[in-house]
Amino acid sequence: MTGRAARPLRFLHFAESAVPFPPSQSQDRVPPRGGVGLKAEHYRTIIETLPDVGFFEVHAENYMGAGGPPHRYLSAIRERYRLSLHGVGLSIGADRPLDRDHLQRLAQLIDRYRPGLFSEHLAWSSHGASFFNDLLPIPYTNASLVRVADHIDEVQAALGRQMLLENPSTYVAFAESSYSETDFIAEVVRRTGCGLLLDVNNVYIACTNQQWDPVAYLEGFPLQHVREIHLAGYTSEADEKGRRLLIDTHDRPVAEIVWFLFARAVRRTGAVPTLIEWDKDVPAWPDLKREAERAEAVMRFVGSEAA
Repeated sequence: MTGRAARPLRFLHFAESAVPFPPSQSQDRVPPRGGVGLKAEHYRTIIETLPDVGFFEVHAENYMGAGGPPHRYLSAIRERYRLSLHGVGLSIGADRPLDRDHLQRLAQLIDRYRPGLFSEHLAWSSHGASFFNDLLPIPYTNASLVRVADHIDEVQAALGRQMLLENPSTYVAFAESSYSETDFIAEVVRRTGCGLLLDVNNVYIACTNQQWDPVAYLEGFPLQHVREIHLAGYTSEADEKGRRLLIDTHDRPVAEIVWFLFARAVRRTGAVPTLIEWDKDVPAWPDLKREAERAEAVMRFVGSEAA
């Protein structure tokens, strides 16, 4: 690995053999099954039919209000199902302090719903007083490594639990980067004790857009630290030079190449909670559930191969 900066380990980093934060209680732990993102369109169907699905994932920022219908539905669903909480607003990679009010609201939400997993993005979305709708990439440098690690330390200390860091979908590379993406992520894990959320769709998008080999990317990824996987659909377009450009749209079924890469990853990780992300043009419940069932089928098949 190149470009590694020396930084004294603080108490929160622990020894490699130690467990940084206590595991989720057994009644809260997310099972290694297929899950789906919880959408308002499906609230009533889920409550009325109680489908056999492994877990639901919710975006933290959608539930930071004090009450109202979203909380009534989520409370009813939480009584029957395990939850994974996925944040999009902490701006872990930003060159600014974390928003303490946002972090406090996040801690309150976690106390209220006891999700088995909590994850955020290796990205930034705020600068000064401005907040952006996009999750923006960071350069993989020593300075950004220190900043990301410090922010994750702060989050994990405030929440008293492990955070999972998600690999990004990227469209450009920074000339000043001194780490590969996989080496950067591995070093963040080493410094902070965080876990990882492997977004396989993001792997294929980034590798296509930046002309990397997705199989080599997975071989270099610290898969032993993966605690959750995301699968989603993408849109294929072309850039100004006519080259293929993939956009992380979450608006269609998972592509066959992503299923292939998922199976390859699971051969190393074993079965882990696997989420189908579908955030736009959300389909009818049976169609979404079938995608989660396919994820479970892949994990069973890979497990049978290894047996």
